[in-house]
Amino acid sequence: MSERVRTTVDDGVAEVRLTRPERRNALDVAQFTAIVHAAEALRDRTDVRAVVLSADGPDFCAGLDRDMFRAMRSGERLSATAELPPPREGSPAHATGQRAAYVWAELDVPVIAAVQGHALGGGLQIALGADLRIVAPTATLSVLEIIWGLVPDMGGTLLLPQLVGRDVARDLTFTGRTVSGTEAVALGLATRTAEDPRAAALATAHEIAARNPHAVRAAKRLLAAPRPPAEQLAAEQAEFGALIASPNQREAVTARLEGRDPVFADPAPGPPAGTG
Repeated sequence: MSERVRTTVDDGVAEVRLTRPERRNALDVAQFTAIVHAAEALRDRTDVRAVVLSADGPDFCAGLDRDMFRAMRSGERLSATAELPPPREGSPAHATGQRAAYVWAELDVPVIAAVQGHALGGGLQIALGADLRIVAPTATLSVLEIIWGLVPDMGGTLLLPQLVGRDVARDLTFTGRTVSGTEAVALGLATRTAEDPRAAALATAHEIAARNPHAVRAAKRLLAAPRPPAEQLAAEQAEFGALIASPNQREAVTARLEGRDPVFADPAPGPPAGTG
């Protein structure tokens, strides 16, 4: 899948880069396939502590390739022909498009989307799967599906209201209107703006990678989809209990007291600590 997505790893940070700039990184079957395979390849890498999702060219992702829409006129869903690895056990995402977006939420480590230019329709939904979205002030974001007579089907109806609330999600979905990166931040659709989103995302990812990787993974589990208060507070205590006095937590305290940078051990393969 190297012709569509390129993955590099540097000092604990993986960068997954869409590499179809001549088509604005639009989503066809090959692009969907490459995105899911790239994410799945990171799932069991214990040396990766953070991920940056970025794109070559002036646009992050302009949404579905027009050939996909042409096929829809006759009722054909080309995305269903993608050859993908099995989804994670218990994953709610099974359709191809949902996998391409939600797979980032299912990674154990934080994922930061660096968005420049257009992030439209499916492209925006992929960015919604990330934990953070750093966008150019002049970026253009839109829940564009209504323009094509459709609704979001890549997890957008689940992820969007969690970020912006139901009223704003309805506004964006019913109208298909575009918002700038600056307005996206104001709405809660994006985390913050940066003139160079990729550089800012990589800097943030390296900052995260320098923290206790067990604590970072625990935090991602705790800050996932909302749970009932009692369940959330119990999970919080379980995660805290698993971390306290663990080797990396002791190293964090020792390094802080000694005024030096901590040296953390990466998690061992296997199920995560705590109940999450």
